Amino acid sequence: MTNSILQKAIFLRAEPETVWAFLTEPDRLAEWFHKPEHPLTAGQKLKMFGTTSGDLLIWGEVRAARRPEYLEYTFTIKPLGDTVSVVKWTLDAVPGGTRLGLVHEGLPQNAEAFGLILSLDSGWDEHFDKMRKALHEPVDA
Repeated sequence: MTNSILQKAIFLRAEPETVWAFLTEPDRLAEWFHKPEHPLTAGQKLKMFGTTSGDLLIWGEVRAARRPEYLEYTFTIKPLGDTVSVVKWTLDAVPGGTRLGLVHEGLPQNAEAFGLILSLDSGWDEHFDKMRKALHEPVDA
């Protein structure tokens, strides 16, 4: 394996500013992913916790946060060991909503890590599904 990069794109029926909130604000992130201690801003350490367990699941640093078009952070989880991967989000306004792109790079490139890459690939799909539901389905207050 020479290029372990996950790339995905989805279309959301929401403006980029709204999608940006779902990528950077703790309460919005908790609806579809994991909850950070603070809003994601450039230069800040990143720690995301399980919404039910409260366990630290993801850590890294926010490298760039250009509202509402680009977010980048380092991404480490326990199964990655010493590997520090990078997650890059792009938000493009399209008629009717937003095209949200994900690039997750810097993943291990050995055969033993392929199972982890499959898990991350499937995990991003599950999280995207949760994001769609959070954005598209009204929530009772």
